[in-house]
Formats: sequence, C-alpha cells, structure tokens
Amino acid sequence: MAADLWFQDLHRSGDELLSRGSRLASGLRALGVAEGDVIAVLLRNDAPFADIVHACRTAGCYYCPINWHFTADEVRYLLEDSGAKVLIAHADLLPSVQAAVPAGMPVLAVGEDAAPPALEVLAYEPWLAAQPAYDGPRVAPRGHMAYTSGTTGRPKGVLREAVPLDRLDAQQAAMRSVVAQSIGIVPGCRALMSAPLYHSAPGVFIQNALQIAERLVLTPRFDAEEVLALIERHRIDVVYLVPIMYVRLLKLPDEVRRRYDLSSLRFVASTGSPCAPEVKRAMLDWLGPVIHETYASSEAGMITVATPADALARPGTAGRPVDQASVRILREDGTPCETGEVGLIYVRQPAYPDFTYRNNDAARRAIDVGGLVTLGDMGYLDADGYLFLCDRASDMVISGGVNIYPAEIEHQLVRYPGVADCVVFGVPDDEYGERLLAMVQPMPGERLDEAEIIAWLRERLSGFKVPRTIVIAEQLPRDETGKLAKRRLRDQYWQGRTRRV
Repeated sequence: MAADLWFQDLHRSGDELLSRGSRLASGLRALGVAEGDVIAVLLRNDAPFADIVHACRTAGCYYCPINWHFTADEVRYLLEDSGAKVLIAHADLLPSVQAAVPAGMPVLAVGEDAAPPALEVLAYEPWLAAQPAYDGPRVAPRGHMAYTSGTTGRPKGVLREAVPLDRLDAQQAAMRSVVAQSIGIVPGCRALMSAPLYHSAPGVFIQNALQIAERLVLTPRFDAEEVLALIERHRIDVVYLVPIMYVRLLKLPDEVRRRYDLSSLRFVASTGSPCAPEVKRAMLDWLGPVIHETYASSEAGMITVATPADALARPGTAGRPVDQASVRILREDGTPCETGEVGLIYVRQPAYPDFTYRNNDAARRAIDVGGLVTLGDMGYLDADGYLFLCDRASDMVISGGVNIYPAEIEHQLVRYPGVADCVVFGVPDDEYGERLLAMVQPMPGERLDEAEIIAWLRERLSGFKVPRTIVIAEQLPRDETGKLAKRRLRDQYWQGRTRRV
C-alpha cells in the first residue's frame, strides 16, 4: 500500500503515485540514469517530489535536493559535486541558475513558465505522460543524498550504501521500527509536512510516509494557522515540526488556537535542533503528550528519541537511544567522559546502512572512532543513559574562562515577541577573550529594540549569558543547505586575529 497525496487542491491516489514513479524511473533510464546515479532536484515543496521518491526506489538512483534560494554559483557546486545526470526544476527557477547547468545535462521543467532560451528543457508533465512503465530489473532502492553544512568549507554529500536485496527485508524492518519510534510514521497513519523538502529530515519523513502511511499532506510552506486547519480537515495524526515552528504556533492568539479540532494528533516529530524546555512544555500543555524530539543527523540517522514523559521528567533531554543505537561521550583525547561530563557525542545506528561523503572519504574517516561518528556536537549522558545536548563544539564560547553554549540563549531569544529567527556567537574581546553577540531577524512589520531585548533576557538568563550587543538584521544569511550561516557571520569579526574560534 502506498499513501495518497494532497497538495493544496491536488489529490493523487497511492496507485497513481506509484504509476507516475514507475514512468519517471523508466524515463530517467532512457535519459542515461543508471543504478547508483544521482538526479538533482531544484523544486519548492510540490507534488512531483512524490514521483521522485518512488522513482528512486524503483530505478535505484539517488536524488539530491537543492535549496531553491541558492545562487547560481551555489547550485553549480552541488550539480558538479553530486555528479547529477539530470536536473528536475521548477521552470520559473531556471532563468536565475541557467549558467550553472552543465552543457548537455537533461532538464525536466515543472510548471507552465517558459524555459530560458539558453537551456533546452523537457516539459515535465507531457514528458512523463509519454513514458512507459518501468520494466527493468529489481534493484536496491535508493533515497535522497543530503548535503551537510559542516562547520568549515563546502557542504558534503552524504552517500549511503545500497542494501543488498537479500538483506533488504530485514533492514527495512529495523528501519521501520526506528521510524515509528522517532518520527511516528506507522502503517495507516495520516501525515503532514510543511517544512522545506530540501532539508534532510523532511526528506526522510516523506520517503517513509509515501511508503506506509495512508495519506501525506504536503504544503508549499509553513503557515501556522494553515497547519492547524489541515490537521482538522484531514484528521492528521502525525506531523513534523521544528522548534521555530513551535514558537510561531504558540504566538498565535488563543482564540485562533482554540478554533481548530486537533484531537486526531498522536505524534508530533521534531528533529534538527534542540527545543527549549519552556517551549516544549508549552506545547505539551496545549496539545497533550504528543511531542517527541529526536537527535539525528544526515550521516548517522535517528539516534535517540525523547518521549513526552521524558520531556516532563527530564527537561532538556534528547532522550535515550532508539533500538540498537549507540551513544558515547568522549573527551578530546578519546577517553570516555564520566556521567554528566560534557564531551563530544559519538553515535551509531545499525538500522541505517553505512555512508561516506561523496568525493571525500577522508572526511568520513576523520569523524570515525571505533565505528561511531561525531558531527561535532557537545553533550552528556545522565546516570540513566539519557542524552543532553549542549551545542556544537565549534559554537561554544569561552568568555572569561567560562564555557557558554549559544543554543541556550537562542532558545530564549526566539521566544521574544516579534523575533522570526536569531543567532548567537562569540566575537573578540580584549578583556574576556570572547564576548557574546546576538543577531535577530524581526517578523515582517515588527520593530525590535536592542535594550528591551537585553532587559528581557536578563530576567531569564544568568548575567554572563546575556549578549552585550544585539544586532537587528532585516534578513539573516543562510549557507548552502539553508541553515543559518553562523560561521560566515562570526568569521567577519575574527578577520586579522591570530586566534579564531
């Protein structure tokens, strides 16, 4: 059984989606895409993502989602580094990136907009309708190849190994157990996705939902009230949200939040960044015991889950390892940390096949210790094995000899009325070595005052954790994967210094 899809007013049955995926798989083969190859996807959230997911499972190719906000140079890098054989893109996005498309690369254009003259494109829907069903051999299914932001340099493509067909059933059973516990996708569920599909976790969510859910509802973008309306309309029981979405939902007026019947909700899944305990508690008070937080990464997969009961009993925890997952906390010298001692987090989830970084296996080996990998996150385990995250090692600020983790401050800042997004990092200080600086992006039409924000923070944080300076920025820059470009912002303050964080 395959899920049906709702996207705005468009409805496609599971059988129709499987048929479209089969024809796309066949068409990609005709365009020269072989098993193990990559196709690039430059799309906003849209229905063709379902075709692509099914086609990659059938034809055994990877899809590389590209942030559609990218510049032509950023798109060029991903097209070249991924080795993509075909580009599927919204037609109206092509004019701004046409110079990045390699000569001779087949381009499938989604939408009615005219293609730029410099590109020869195939109109997606007429082309797809003309393709026969896939009649090739059964191959190991593939999924998305996510690019990680990392802390320095260009992003790296996470290329996961294919599972041999004779081990596929066992591996999928293990994977579905992890998925059920971590993001709530189980047979027959109704799922809602409103986050950008160029991010890794939303991609994992829809890949699993399309296989085993009853229905997947996809939205073009996140709109807080629309999410509530769709939950009521489709009787959604599992939805993917991230902490910034929690904050925006909580900022809705009470009368708006009470307007919708959300009683169908069983599981709210959250990955990507730790959630402030106060925000999670507010969501639990509103929606009941449905909020689940997972520590995961593109490389390692889903490692821990914090249930609603965990969140109440141990505020701030990222939970315990899921199934056979392993979590170890190590010091810089590789020795194990004591219970409660902060160190580098090393993890492994056997339900996932191993991975490498495309064109950079040395970087993969560099993060491995005894079969476990680290992404530079700092944290600790309590006496019962619950994981607590502090921050990325590279983000930690040492001011006057005191370790400060910016994530804690960001958790507070994003709750300030009128703040759409924020980032906190360390900048040079002759007296303390480093001092905290925050940059905040206001919501449209909002005016923010630096002194008022600082006073508000002082009521909620220890004095040494309150940034001395808050910069109001109309738009915060983002990196190649769509995440806030913290390192780019920070580096401009450290230029010319012999010591950098």
